[in-house]
Amino acid sequence: MISIWESETFYRKRNIIIIGAGFSGLWSAIAIKEQYPEKSVLVIERNSVPLGASTRNAGFACFGSLTEVIADAQKMGWEKTLDLVRMRFEGLQKIRHYFKSNEIDFELNGGYEIVNNEEPLSKIDLVNEKLRSITGFEKTYSLKQEKIQEFGLGKSNFLIENPCEGSLHSGKLLQKLLEKCNDLKVEFLFGAEVENIEEKDNEVLVDLSTEISVKAEQVLHCTNAFSSKFLEKEEIIPARGQILLTEPIEGLKLKGTFHYDEGFYYFRNLGNRILLGGGRNQDFKTEETTVLETTVFLQNHLEHFLKEVILPDQDFKVALRWSGIMAMGSEKTPVVKKLSERQFCAVRLSGMGVALAPKIGEIVRDLI
Repeated sequence: MISIWESETFYRKRNIIIIGAGFSGLWSAIAIKEQYPEKSVLVIERNSVPLGASTRNAGFACFGSLTEVIADAQKMGWEKTLDLVRMRFEGLQKIRHYFKSNEIDFELNGGYEIVNNEEPLSKIDLVNEKLRSITGFEKTYSLKQEKIQEFGLGKSNFLIENPCEGSLHSGKLLQKLLEKCNDLKVEFLFGAEVENIEEKDNEVLVDLSTEISVKAEQVLHCTNAFSSKFLEKEEIIPARGQILLTEPIEGLKLKGTFHYDEGFYYFRNLGNRILLGGGRNQDFKTEETTVLETTVFLQNHLEHFLKEVILPDQDFKVALRWSGIMAMGSEKTPVVKKLSERQFCAVRLSGMGVALAPKIGEIVRDLI
């Protein structure tokens, strides 16, 4: 049983309940409260800190490598692809508008892609022309062969540079978003898992694992890969991304963020250590899971990639290994929509949550 004090404060009825305190949930809360400060917003998060992908990614501030954009255009057509690229690009601008670079360790150090065949190079002018109105650059992507040796990537055939991309500290970004939410009087319940949701004519009843219920006028699902429990009709495929981090490496030449193989591999210099993630395309089925573990198979594969591609002829030690869970579908367009009279969702960010979430918050605000 709860007391009168709890029922009239922490567990009182709210205008809006948001489930999930990752990037989507927090940016949505911020967008709603900035537009409608009088509305009460409660964010419910089952973990003690936001989990899933937001705090467990690689900290890339990117909007798509050349081969990724080409592949997406072939699959979804240019219109949808450019809409997504624009959302990601504007999302990154919004992050930089809200927070100072030193608050979130943001560095505009360039995004690079290693390409080993010539085919994508033939499309670089077309892609640059398509992206000009988004990035404002004549050449968003350009060939930078001289940097292959500079970065010590001797076994790579071609290197493509994108000056609009960079890196950030995902944990610090989340902390700043939480601070911003507190400034806007967004309220939180951490360590409470949603067990059941019952929608009535005039309200939604949200049952928590603590055997307590909270009511709201509207509920927003921001649980990305962990949404299958309540969003059974949506196509949401969990995709685990495994990551490793080396010990510091003396004289490390890498600068910037790097992609390889349509973005399936990604690595960066983090304080003279290599942070490397990906390789999920080597074992798709196993990695379609919400279990936050690493596998011997993929970790060995990443170490091999590190030896062959990133640090040929250099010794390294692995200091840390972890994984995060992304949400994918048959195409990369996020699922942001009204589910019923009083429920909405913003899920399936396809591994681009850092860049997409700031804009998704605005879409959600207008929906609600």
